[in-house]
Amino acid sequence: MSSMTSDIRAERLKQIVDENKVVSTRTFNIVMGGVVLYGLVINAILCNFSSQIAMFLNPIVLLIGYLVLSIVGIMISRKSSNAFVSFLGYNMICVPLGLVISVMVEVYGGISSRPVQMAFIYTIGITVIMILAAVAFPKVFEGIGKALFVALIAIAIVGILSMFIQGMQFIYSILGAGLFSLYIGYDFYRSQQFAKTVDNAVDCAIDIYLDIANLFLFLLRIFGRSD
Repeated sequence: MSSMTSDIRAERLKQIVDENKVVSTRTFNIVMGGVVLYGLVINAILCNFSSQIAMFLNPIVLLIGYLVLSIVGIMISRKSSNAFVSFLGYNMICVPLGLVISVMVEVYGGISSRPVQMAFIYTIGITVIMILAAVAFPKVFEGIGKALFVALIAIAIVGILSMFIQGMQFIYSILGAGLFSLYIGYDFYRSQQFAKTVDNAVDCAIDIYLDIANLFLFLLRIFGRSD
């Protein structure tokens, strides 16, 4: 999924933008932050019904449905220059992913359990820290894109190995949480390089939302194991 969004970022930089569609940096960031927050609120609402969702939805079918819908959603946002259409694609990602997250939340004891609450608190804290770091040290994040992509491939391999080698699951979770923490800062930095249009704000929100969601899931595994 991240490799697809990397291709989208490259195309976004090459766009020829109608000057009439350009908004201020402040408006761009407000729209982007609002769209990210919208997706996270949808996920939080779904997590409140985690027990019912886990009871009635088959996890394998749910995961396959998420993968199919999210790929379609990313393609829709990639092809469209209309903010409303891109937002539709965003919903095709955040709603099914929210269902997947709600099942994982139920596995770890429900929304009021310690692992879920700790993962939530740390996700918020890390997200704020990484965005502030991207603002304060843009040059650092400018040069780590290729390294992050290589690390993503390496972690995917570790994830496969962790299915067969006992004890690697925790290492995989630590590495994954670290990687997506850095991706939050990197994707925020990258968002500031694109033309400031509402459509690009929605597209950038997809990248950051996926980073945050993945970070939460890795932290959930870490705190669930510690409990």
